[in-house]
Amino acid sequence: MILLLGGTGYIGQAFASELHARHLEHRSLSRHELDYTRFDVLLGVLRSARPQFVLNAAGYTGKPNVDACELDPGGTLAGNLLLPQTIAQACEVAGIPWGHVSSGCIYSGAKLPGPDGVHAVKDLTQPAARSIVDTRPETVQGYTETDLPNFCFPDPPCSFYSGTKAMAESAIAGLGSSYIWRLRIPFDEFDSPRNYLSKIQNYPRVYENVNSLSHRRDFVRACLDLWALRAPFGIYNVTNPGWVTTRQVAELIQARLKPRREFAYWASDAEFYRLAAKTPRSNCVLDVSKLLATGVVLRPVLEALDESLQHWQPAHPWSVTEP
Repeated sequence: MILLLGGTGYIGQAFASELHARHLEHRSLSRHELDYTRFDVLLGVLRSARPQFVLNAAGYTGKPNVDACELDPGGTLAGNLLLPQTIAQACEVAGIPWGHVSSGCIYSGAKLPGPDGVHAVKDLTQPAARSIVDTRPETVQGYTETDLPNFCFPDPPCSFYSGTKAMAESAIAGLGSSYIWRLRIPFDEFDSPRNYLSKIQNYPRVYENVNSLSHRRDFVRACLDLWALRAPFGIYNVTNPGWVTTRQVAELIQARLKPRREFAYWASDAEFYRLAAKTPRSNCVLDVSKLLATGVVLRPVLEALDESLQHWQPAHPWSVTEP
């Protein structure tokens, strides 16, 4: 039996669906049922239920976006740092392996070629960096699992959300047998306030940058495949191979969905942060070589985006006012 924490969330629901599709016995533990944020309560459940594996998809992302985390630092710390520590310690004591949904939002930028070799560039909107992205995309390299986070409290500026996610990785590393799965900007064909494709369609203006992305179903499948393959425990970047610019995504939306609007863009970073965002945003490229080397298969990001838009399923009207 697999124990799922955070099963009602955006990623947790996808895990529950995939576990059901694979006919894997599982139990989704609700905090309304038991307060698993308490070490003694969670350890009691682990000792009585004896799951083979624990999935943690719970966390604090902020609604409608990460700006909300700045207004609730206590809740953000509790959900993104204290809870993973509690789960790690309880699983270690109970001798049960587990997996934790982390975030690639602990990085900024990508690795680009320069006169002295390849080096990290945190701001890909700068003219020199953007020129490389546009004219030599094959030279853009993503951050690997061995690269230190550069969008975190020790390496500011960063959002409070990203700071807590980076702290959690440091806190739980080496505790018991665990996977740390890094998610980046989830999307799929189902319209939702949490879906990147929905957000772009509903923003008054779009923020242009460069990013790795994770198709939601592909992400959970890859995470479960790592466990099924008994791949080595540790940190894995789990994004669809490749990267995209926001304009590429908007152009795909225009081509496939033909919305009754033209996408408008913020004129600059300064304008975006002055009028729309209250905290810095992570925009980054991740390397998935380690994941692919285990035998896990993920389709390229452009293929996953195009397939999602081909099978787009609109929901009831809703709106997003800020990115």
